[in-house]
Amino acid sequence: MKTSYVSLLAIVIAGQAHAEDMAAVDAAAGDDVVVTASRSGDAIPLDLIGSSVTVIDDREMQDRQTRIVADVLRDVPGVAVNRNGAIGGLIDIRIRGAEANQTLVFIDGIKAENPYSGTYDFGTLLNDEASRIEVLRGQQSSLYGSDAIGGVITYTTLSGREKPGYSLRAEGGSMGTFSGGARAGGVVGDQFDYALTTSYYQTDGYPVAPGGKLDVGSDNLGASAKLNWTPAANFKLTAVGRYSLTHADLNDQQIAPTSPIVQGYPVITAIDTPGDTARNRGWYGLVGATWSLFDDAWTNAATAAITDNRRDFDGPYGPSGDVGRRYRATFDSTVRFGSDHVKNRFTLAMDYERQEFRNTTAYADQSTHVLETRGYVASYDVTVDDRLALGASARIDDYNRFRDAATYRATASYLLPGGTRFHAAYGTGIKAPTPGELFGYTSGLYIGNPALRPEQSKGWEAGVEQSLLDRSVTIGATYFNNIFTDQIDTTYVYDSGSGTYIQQSYNQSGRTRQEGVEVYASARVSDFRLDASYTYLNAPQTIDALAGPAPGDGSFQFPVPITGQAVRRPKDVASFNATYAPKSLPLTATLTVRYNGRQRDYAFNSDYSRLLVDLKAYTLVNFNASYDIGAHVQVFGRVENLLDRKYQEVFTYNAPGRAAYGGVRVTF
Repeated sequence: MKTSYVSLLAIVIAGQAHAEDMAAVDAAAGDDVVVTASRSGDAIPLDLIGSSVTVIDDREMQDRQTRIVADVLRDVPGVAVNRNGAIGGLIDIRIRGAEANQTLVFIDGIKAENPYSGTYDFGTLLNDEASRIEVLRGQQSSLYGSDAIGGVITYTTLSGREKPGYSLRAEGGSMGTFSGGARAGGVVGDQFDYALTTSYYQTDGYPVAPGGKLDVGSDNLGASAKLNWTPAANFKLTAVGRYSLTHADLNDQQIAPTSPIVQGYPVITAIDTPGDTARNRGWYGLVGATWSLFDDAWTNAATAAITDNRRDFDGPYGPSGDVGRRYRATFDSTVRFGSDHVKNRFTLAMDYERQEFRNTTAYADQSTHVLETRGYVASYDVTVDDRLALGASARIDDYNRFRDAATYRATASYLLPGGTRFHAAYGTGIKAPTPGELFGYTSGLYIGNPALRPEQSKGWEAGVEQSLLDRSVTIGATYFNNIFTDQIDTTYVYDSGSGTYIQQSYNQSGRTRQEGVEVYASARVSDFRLDASYTYLNAPQTIDALAGPAPGDGSFQFPVPITGQAVRRPKDVASFNATYAPKSLPLTATLTVRYNGRQRDYAFNSDYSRLLVDLKAYTLVNFNASYDIGAHVQVFGRVENLLDRKYQEVFTYNAPGRAAYGGVRVTF
């Protein structure tokens, strides 16, 4: 069976102060800059940011031959990645133990999460030929509102001014895989620049189901367009857009002869299911402008954006699906004042967001539901001698279905003359219930709960960083501590209509604390580029699940609260990347080692009651290399899962084994 997720890009006008003037920079350099840490749109040096942030630039993306963006996120401290089996399958990203739908995702300035599910499926995001990633960790709701509890991930394609030129890439390899990419970017005159990209990834796949024989593959297509017009030094219009369409073959889940036995129960497992498919289509667009006055002392940005998603599933129980649309408008105004020694920045911002969604499943309520939010932001930042940086922000969100929410954040960073930097942050976050949690319905299995309240979080972090050898070496460590309240989970309620127990979401009472340590190091020494990270996460969670063996008479057992490490949050995650790029040879070689510790996951018995299972730890080794033949042609190859490890990231979904790929890139 094949999976097909297609991404194209609609053309829109985005005058986004966030991510338009970003240049690709070396991630080890002290002048590395970040735009998501502020609503001002300023490119802020990493040394002046109190929050934890990781930048992966275009060079690193190319060094690691990144085709699926989620793969490179495995190298970011505090991030856990779970893919449902085959390449092209659903991928969830969790930051510091927060849920996947508690991470805010921007793609070229467009809020990208599915309006219905509240989560962005990273399995549909192919890497473009020129791109950059920022991962801002910790509660950021005071800047961006709902969803930004774990942090913010920003994926940006480079403009034609940042990376002019043309490129074509083609590669093939294991599992009947073919992928390619093309990009055209440049500057026309002094005022106009453009960047057009397209990416494609197709694979026949492999048997995902335990004991299965049916290959599950994927077809992924992506394209983008970004246009900038700068008629004056203080005014710019930008056009950027995205369209995505995904076709996917899926595995159904049933009790089968291959079902594992958990606590005496045969549990639901993935099985070969010919004709079980999914289709995921998305339109994304944003229009806007940026302008400044008084020699850039006062800057403004206005945007209007749309996200339109439709998902359709066709399986043994008939068609199902959902549609969702998000309209979003923002206005940011920043005033800068002070001196060369003391620099002040004060920003006011307003957001408006309207989400419309409905279930298209035949047996579900197909009414259109609407959520509206108005957000009001104020932030102040001050730097002293480019060494001390202090910041504070506050936000009020006015919801049409929930009580108004107020969030805030304070940050500090101080750089000592010897290269030692201390940083800290404290903030609060909020996550509104998803439409599926509020209104979702699955016949006989799940009903929504319109009475849900937003999830809330507060947390702090403190860290130290040391730069050595004129900033060519950086090491650091950060401790974080988060508290969650009103967390949304699933329990069982009695349905008088069917006379059975049905799952329904509810807000948990009490609070949950999650804490951990992030350690990282990078070095740019001679011909080597080295990066390493390690994360320890202590994330206890109380879950309603079956605690004992199956009863002999097969009767329904009501789940009980069980406390342990939250599911799909390994306690230990680590990565190491070593790139060798000798100046005397047109060669680049990269070794990547990624470790994912033991984690828990859900299993379900025939009553769809939850049980807890352990997934074993695994270590993956990848190796890739490229060689330039002249000025315009490059050949490359890579081997993924070099040691051919057998593992699962999600229970009953086998991950891919060893695979090899090779190809050619032409630039001109």
